[in-house]
Amino acid sequence: MSNVEATVERPNGRKVREGIVVSDKMEQTIVVAIVDKVRHPRYGKTVQRTKKLYAHDGESSAKPGDRVRIVETRPISKLKRWRLDEVLERAR
Repeated sequence: MSNVEATVERPNGRKVREGIVVSDKMEQTIVVAIVDKVRHPRYGKTVQRTKKLYAHDGESSAKPGDRVRIVETRPISKLKRWRLDEVLERAR
């Protein structure tokens, strides 16, 4: 029974975001900028909102400028709540 329960997917999936790596100065940590385009509630103009998220990168594989996918995870440190899933596109 416990073997079957272990392979069942999570009832609510983890959040997934894509963004650009802006910093890799820390050990095993990258800073990813997530850009969201939202319409202004009153004026209707589309504006860009940027959010910086700290993500765990165990192998230090991501470099600044890379486009990456990060996945929500348990708290790893004071600021890190995300981990690197994969590098989608390398910086040129």
